[in-house]
Amino acid sequence: MKTALSEVLAYITKDGSEIRELLHPSRHPVRQQSLAEAVIPPGSCTQRHRHQVTEEIYHVTRGCGLMTLGESQFEICVGDSIAILPGTPHSVENKGSEALHILCCCAPAYSHDDTELL
Repeated sequence: MKTALSEVLAYITKDGSEIRELLHPSRHPVRQQSLAEAVIPPGSCTQRHRHQVTEEIYHVTRGCGLMTLGESQFEICVGDSIAILPGTPHSVENKGSEALHILCCCAPAYSHDDTELL
């Protein structure tokens, strides 16, 4: 199974980020997880939110930003990976001059129903 980023339509998630679902059980043969690319434009921020069931891994592929994870805040840049445990409030702010690109792995797969805005 192969998915090309250029062939995947973007949509806006509940937290306000632009997402391209590269692999998701609703459209692909994966069953336990999903993989998406999130793009956060310069000067914008995702809404603080949490997932009660889903564990996430973010991996930064382009740009830099500020991650809020629980009560912590820290800079993120290309090559950084962040583990987000279920129930942990989080958001990402792009303070840079170029788009921030993050690969998002979710297990179980991403669902709007498991996204609670804070």
